Amino acid sequence: MSAVPILANNDRDAGVVEEICGYLTEEPPRSYFLFAGAGSGKTRTLVEVLRRLTGVLKHEKGEQLARRLRTYGRSIRVVTYTKNAVAVINGRLGDNDLVGVSTIHSFCWELISGFNDDIREALIAVKEAQLEKETAKAQAKPRGITAAKQRDLDEIKADIEGFRTTDVFMYHPDRNTYGPGALAHKNVLDAAAWLLCNKPTLQTILRDRHPIVLIDESQDTIKGMLDALMGLAEPRGSGLTLGLLGDHRQRIYTDGHSDLPNLVPQSWATPELQMNHRSQGRIVTLINRIWKAELDGRTQPTTGVEQHPRIEKTGGVVRLYVGDTSLSPEDKVRRERWCADQMREASGAAAWGTGQYQLLALEHKLVATRGSFLDVYQAMVLLDPNAAAPAGSGDNKGPAAVQVMLNELAHLEACVGADGALNEFLATEVFRRHGSLDNIPEDPATRAARVDEMLKAMAAFVAACTDEKSTAEDVLFPVLSANLFEFDHRLSAAYADKSPPPAAPGRGEEESKQARMRRGWCALFDAPWNQLKRYRTYLAGNSVLATHQVVKGSEFMHVMVVMDDAVAGGNQISYDKIFGGTQLSKGDRENVDKGKETTIDRTLRLLYVTCSRAQESLALVLWSSDQEAALTRIKESGWFTDDEFQAIQ
Repeated sequence: MSAVPILANNDRDAGVVEEICGYLTEEPPRSYFLFAGAGSGKTRTLVEVLRRLTGVLKHEKGEQLARRLRTYGRSIRVVTYTKNAVAVINGRLGDNDLVGVSTIHSFCWELISGFNDDIREALIAVKEAQLEKETAKAQAKPRGITAAKQRDLDEIKADIEGFRTTDVFMYHPDRNTYGPGALAHKNVLDAAAWLLCNKPTLQTILRDRHPIVLIDESQDTIKGMLDALMGLAEPRGSGLTLGLLGDHRQRIYTDGHSDLPNLVPQSWATPELQMNHRSQGRIVTLINRIWKAELDGRTQPTTGVEQHPRIEKTGGVVRLYVGDTSLSPEDKVRRERWCADQMREASGAAAWGTGQYQLLALEHKLVATRGSFLDVYQAMVLLDPNAAAPAGSGDNKGPAAVQVMLNELAHLEACVGADGALNEFLATEVFRRHGSLDNIPEDPATRAARVDEMLKAMAAFVAACTDEKSTAEDVLFPVLSANLFEFDHRLSAAYADKSPPPAAPGRGEEESKQARMRRGWCALFDAPWNQLKRYRTYLAGNSVLATHQVVKGSEFMHVMVVMDDAVAGGNQISYDKIFGGTQLSKGDRENVDKGKETTIDRTLRLLYVTCSRAQESLALVLWSSDQEAALTRIKESGWFTDDEFQAIQ
């Protein structure tokens, strides 16, 4: 009798690839939802399915499907969440003309690009529905439609009129687009979803081009687009087959459905990946316990496959440190270094002593506070809360109206050496790249005057951006005065407006979008210029302290998660409520009674996401408003053994 191979139990998911191939090659094909938890090998599974369905690997039914696709000039479309994921899948798949891989934004624009009349109709319909909903919501309130709310409704009406007078719409999925007809990311998703629901011609185009669409990270895919595609895939044999891949436990954006597995039609197949190939056993046990926790205030179901670690991964170190949130930010940073030293002793990993571990935060405001760019971040949130923070998709590049400050001025500042001298050759290349030299006058005298104006403006810019005391307004002044770059009209108008900022709204008071943005502009112009560089680093996902959105899908050997409700801002997330330092609010209780999502639900998911990034060791640092109460709750939870948690002294 032969010995059982040591990795035998690691193959519990070995049949999933063939299972999915069977669904997609049946007649008619069968849609499915693949439940794929953290570190389960979801991308590998997806690529292996595609290799079989397109004839790369020998597979009888796959080769038949590949021949049919080629005969009719069709392909399988894979929609992923990030541009990085697109590159990874393409890299593993190789040159394959039967598979197209793109982000959801690229996919939607490819479908609707050029159909300007249809795009206009869709955008107007979406905005009119929004206007009707917002009006009814306001009228139902005791105060009715306030002056602030009326200004917001008027802005929606202005958007509708703007769409009516637009002939051509422009969009680029990888960069911000400016000018008349330029669409934001959300506009494209909304228009595509509406058109797929209301235009049979577009439905036919999609089915003819891509009879099979596979959507990765489906739990975070915007509801409208996912609903439209799921509707087209029903009934079976409609000509469109969907494959959804995801894990509702890792949903971190409100755009997605709160409980996607329960929305999947019963006729769909529901294969599962049960393995966690990423993390050591102790970490896998913890994330299983987190998800199964029956906490007061939880409304989301505990559905989901319990994960199994690889049989050789029997180790792993987990620790929870609880401190007093009233300490200063500087004291907290020092004590977090102490936590790292404790982790080095507990795990034996030298990385904890040399700073070679990944710091994760649960809220952007915490990152901004620790990263010393809070003034700029808060201003950006006021200007555009949907674009102020980095997203796992890589789509957020900051508010569109300030792009010149985040791109052109950043590139120009990079031409200034450590000695404060401007490299004029590099600066000229920046101007050339951004079109600033396109309209230099032909007349010699006028040309010389313009060049002299630009040189003086550059000298003033260098002096301002090298002065530690300069504000964003100081740096903008010479650049705007000499019109060195093309500026968004909203920035120019806000800069020219010297009126004081409106007062912030009181508790329970409404604020119009116009007033909010004016406060944002004033805050941005007053913010220290040197914070812009740190903010740009954060947007790019390169700050030392990262958020869960930025590391979505990533993994690290050693992870420290910092949880600090006191500086997080907002009431959407509360780790103190999870660990017992704070009680549930009246609003939480009301949401529980209504069966709506609660603070506990959102916080549990984010804790699950961050903990599941760790491969070898994991440190959780909780800054609590009631240290003793939190320690008592932690002991009662059963998540940790007695030697795995302690107070921070």
